[in-house]
Amino acid sequence: MRALVTGSRGFVGTHLVAHLNACADDVIEVDRVIGSPPVEDAGAMSELIAETKPEVVYHLAGQSDVAASWNDPMGTFQVNADGTLHVVRACIDTGVERLLSVTSSDIYGMVDPEHLPITEDAPLRPVNPYAASKAAAEMVCIQGFLGHGLGVIRARAFNHLGPGQSERFLAPALAARIARNEQSGNTAVPVGNLTARRDFTDVRDVVQAYRLLVADGEPGEAYNVCSGRDVAVSDIAETLLSLAKTPMDLKQDDRLFRPVDLPVQRGDNTKLQKATGWTPAIALADTLADTLEDARSRQTGQTGDPDG
Repeated sequence: MRALVTGSRGFVGTHLVAHLNACADDVIEVDRVIGSPPVEDAGAMSELIAETKPEVVYHLAGQSDVAASWNDPMGTFQVNADGTLHVVRACIDTGVERLLSVTSSDIYGMVDPEHLPITEDAPLRPVNPYAASKAAAEMVCIQGFLGHGLGVIRARAFNHLGPGQSERFLAPALAARIARNEQSGNTAVPVGNLTARRDFTDVRDVVQAYRLLVADGEPGEAYNVCSGRDVAVSDIAETLLSLAKTPMDLKQDDRLFRPVDLPVQRGDNTKLQKATGWTPAIALADTLADTLEDARSRQTGQTGDPDG
């Protein structure tokens, strides 16, 4: 299968490209860091897709930092909503057979506990600019399907984590603080809201779901990509602390709190499982251990290996 991946050098994109290569797909990488045109450039995206002629496009490129979206909502919309529009139009114009557009569970917004787990039929109630931009991207995809017959599938990704993720996100940020403390001897690990509960899945499981959706998903449909269970941030933090090489303690830092934070989020992956047979295979404890090892390796790379 000839597949084009936008955002190929990002956290998820790197894992997706590795998975597609392992499946013997012919992969075309598109990312700013390797000199590819940005998705905001409509003409360049159309030219690129016309030249490379992929059968499938995985659209992962975007601004994924919720906190940053509060500071730059316009830029977030330009990348996430306008960028998706340009990819959709390019796929329509060049006859791409299938487009997987990755949005976010944040589009569901605040959901009362009695309405959990969240199904794909839940209303969209975005509470931050990032979520609003992803909801707008979904509307673009729906119009591409209904108005032009584009075989677009929307993957609503819940929280995912694993090696290679930026410190802008919870687990790698905590892992990085622990890794730095192991070298410095500090014992305090700053943390924000510990009470929030999230649905976490290993990124290596997530990218397998994406490829399965391209093969077996129904065009025009949306699918939750999630584990189906929620875990408290405090549990994530305590698990990582238990893996530290030296004793440490959590220290709450009000500066790490978000302006608006969802208290609990748990998805229903039944629709995805029925369509593809996918189930997450990697245990959360293993994911967190790998994330901490990744943080240690980065810290060693920054400071030099005293034993090497």
